[in-house]
Amino acid sequence: MSSMFRTVLGPGFDRLHPQLRRRFSVGLASGEACTGQGVMDRIWHGGAFVKPLLALGTTRNILVPREGRNIPFMIENVPYVDTFGRETVTFVRTFDLPGRSRRFDAQMVLSPKGDRVLDYLGTHQHLASELHFRAEPDGSLLIRSGEHRFREGAVDVRVPELIGATAEVRESYDDAAGRFRIRVRVVNKYFGPLFGYEGSFTASYTNIRTCGVRPGLRPVREESRA
Repeated sequence: MSSMFRTVLGPGFDRLHPQLRRRFSVGLASGEACTGQGVMDRIWHGGAFVKPLLALGTTRNILVPREGRNIPFMIENVPYVDTFGRETVTFVRTFDLPGRSRRFDAQMVLSPKGDRVLDYLGTHQHLASELHFRAEPDGSLLIRSGEHRFREGAVDVRVPELIGATAEVRESYDDAAGRFRIRVRVVNKYFGPLFGYEGSFTASYTNIRTCGVRPGLRPVREESRA
């Protein structure tokens, strides 16, 4: 059994930088969780029209409502089995903004066909995105979002392009600095850049068999629809 990230990347997984290979080996098979701690050099937003969307998303730990520079940052990647029996890895990001910390929560699950990762966003997993992974020639990792769906009760609809967005994440390892570097951009097809952040962090690893999943890391509600 391998990590879901090795599964979706296939042979490309071995082209990743060794530090990225370890970080994305996090899972039930490896028995490891990863905690990254560092600084986001910049958190940015698009035009003023974005602010209401960000404020709404903040109520469910989706996106970050404020801009800033040199913001302390933590990401927690912890594997567990959800209530539907699926291996899940948390991608919970905490931004220590002045006055109040903000979280951007996501839980990743392997798609039923094993060809992509499903990214459930927020405390109640109302939004779900398809993620496509690609190893780049320089050993970095590129993640791009595909279709987004909104789910609440009997409602299960595709998010229209007009109000949806494409997320692109680039993660690499800087040997000279001994740090992971990350850049995130969220762009709407019609309105342009909406939100993003970039910075660096170091990583530490723990044994999930002894540490488990800390309280508050799992979502309030889990979504079964893939």
